[in-house]
Amino acid sequence: MGGIIKNALGDVATRCNGNEVDQFPSGNLFISVSEGLWDNGAACGRRYRLKCLSGTRKPCREGTIDVRVVDHCSKTPCPSTILLSNDAFSVISKSQSAKINVEYVQL
Repeated sequence: MGGIIKNALGDVATRCNGNEVDQFPSGNLFISVSEGLWDNGAACGRRYRLKCLSGTRKPCREGTIDVRVVDHCSKTPCPSTILLSNDAFSVISKSQSAKINVEYVQL
């Protein structure tokens, strides 16, 4: 699968686990997902492997990243399929302000 993702700051309180700090994986490699992936909350805890494919001014870094769903996109409509934590975004993109295209697969 593929989609467009943007960098996003998340609140500590999530729709998956409220204010539980231990819901966030090590390295803060987590995501919020749009309605299409949310699946009425069943997406909570799902893991995805992402790879940056393209973007303006070639922002992609080599390799993949494994992330965990901790929230539903809080904006309506959601600006992208997946919103990454700042830490996760910096692993796959050289530019924090880039809008990138990725491929993703559920693990």
